[in-house]
Amino acid sequence: MKNILDKIVAHKHGEVAEREKGRSVQELERSPMFGREALSLKSFLTQPGRNGIIAEFKRKSPSKGVINADATVVEVTTAYARNGASGLSVLTDTEFFGGSMDDLQQARAANNIPILRKDFVIGEYQIVEAKAIGADVILLIAECLTKAEVKHLAEFAHNLGLEVLLEVHTADQLEKITPHTHLVGINNRDLKTFQVDIYRSMELLKQIPDSYPKVAESGMDDPKTIVELRNAGFSGFLIGEHFMKAEHPAQAFENFTRQLAAL
Repeated sequence: MKNILDKIVAHKHGEVAEREKGRSVQELERSPMFGREALSLKSFLTQPGRNGIIAEFKRKSPSKGVINADATVVEVTTAYARNGASGLSVLTDTEFFGGSMDDLQQARAANNIPILRKDFVIGEYQIVEAKAIGADVILLIAECLTKAEVKHLAEFAHNLGLEVLLEVHTADQLEKITPHTHLVGINNRDLKTFQVDIYRSMELLKQIPDSYPKVAESGMDDPKTIVELRNAGFSGFLIGEHFMKAEHPAQAFENFTRQLAAL
């Protein structure tokens, strides 16, 4: 029986193959954004005046269904950037998360902070796409890639000038960290069951070399948790659902950051 992640990855193989038929790598390389120099999320996480939050735009998820069908990319992402976000995360998976590459392109046109293409990357083509639509960072998920695949894709992305956020979930996945990994994310959400355990981050943190900035992902809905994780050694905090489930995500982010600054 397939878990959610298996279903997503299986679908992704067919979906990407279809897109590749419709638009060649050469065509993507001719995109206006392809020659743009990417912004560094690694450096933005420690930039003065920014709070380390990588704020996400996400319409739905496999576990929660529709989260927010009415929010617009430009309104939400510009509010995130205006209120001190260190980076943006934009879902580009359509089938399971209701996102699109157009969402990321809109976010890029309206903002000048790093953007993570949040998707399930399985091959080089999606990395070329990410560069062509103006992303600065790609996500590689250790759970659904072999060590050799991570190594190859991380190097490929690095050579295109993109940063790599490698997402891990268990201690045995730490061996997949490569020299071309720029940031290591620890997902508090089990990608097979979608259950959240905030203290998973704490357990794995100590096992990751100091040279890699660490990003905590999922389940952070209280500014006090950010402070706790920051004190433990995290420099980035990827948060999406908490803001997106609010009627006004922009306002929710502003309130959250105001509370965080007061702690």
